[in-house]
Amino acid sequence: MKQAEQSVGWHVLWWLFGIGCIPVTFPWLLYHLYDTVRQNRRKARLAGKVVLITGASSGLGEALAHSFYKCGCRLILASRRREELERVKVALINTHPTVPTHPPVVLQLDITNLNDVPLEVQKVLKIYPQIDILINNAGISYRGEVINTNVDIDIKVMLCNYFGQIALTKAVLPCMLERRSGHVVFVSSVQGRIAIPYRSAYAASKHALQAWCDTTRAELAEQNIKITVVSPGYVKTSLSLNAITGSGDTYGVMDKSTEEGFTPEYVAEQVLKALLREASEVTVATFVPKAAILLRSVLPSVYFWLMRKRAKTVAKDK
Repeated sequence: MKQAEQSVGWHVLWWLFGIGCIPVTFPWLLYHLYDTVRQNRRKARLAGKVVLITGASSGLGEALAHSFYKCGCRLILASRRREELERVKVALINTHPTVPTHPPVVLQLDITNLNDVPLEVQKVLKIYPQIDILINNAGISYRGEVINTNVDIDIKVMLCNYFGQIALTKAVLPCMLERRSGHVVFVSSVQGRIAIPYRSAYAASKHALQAWCDTTRAELAEQNIKITVVSPGYVKTSLSLNAITGSGDTYGVMDKSTEEGFTPEYVAEQVLKALLREASEVTVATFVPKAAILLRSVLPSVYFWLMRKRAKTVAKDK
């Protein structure tokens, strides 16, 4: 009798599951299948595309180089450190010997030298006739109190994370507009969506970049130029080690949150997927940062209260 009751109970549960979940699950599975097929097709079309990656000498930039190199792209690896770029170039060739690829091009580039940026882009265009994809990944982080931060530091961070990015993009856009085809990816940050204490210069630069991208995306949509902003949370790189303080010194500390962050390889794959989907923006983060972004929009007063508490906690820990 009990077995019969249990059997009836399971049938009822499956019936409820079918009524409530299948109408949602089936369309989702169809879309997932469609999205996978579409991404695979677009990924195959990346072969031979010219991709310029800034900040390619280490960390996320290096991981991005591997992701796009495996797709058969013609890479231009850009950074201030030529020796490290040469190391990445050798690593790419040795790590993926069976993939039909093109030898990467090394471009020593400091995007903060704004007047030199267009000249460096012209050097690239003498090697390749066009730049199909630009990935703005170079950047600098910051740790410090607003009141103790020299204005020169605010300018330095903004120069690298904002002005340098748009200077390079504006130098690349003419060749994209001429062909009415191109994709520009900006590696921003969750702090381009929300701001937290002791990150004022960094958050400000990322907020500015977000706004510029929103405007540019709308203006260039009819020219078939795609703009994607990827906003990662913490990524396990040397970004915090190389961050500058309010006095201009190197921070030199691996934050616990950074140490426990996403791997560069994981984030690089998410950037690739965002590009293949032609997504306008993607947030690569855990639940808490995503919830904070939503809270900032829906209940800003609560968000501000939480940030005040966070500021007090961080100040006590110093």
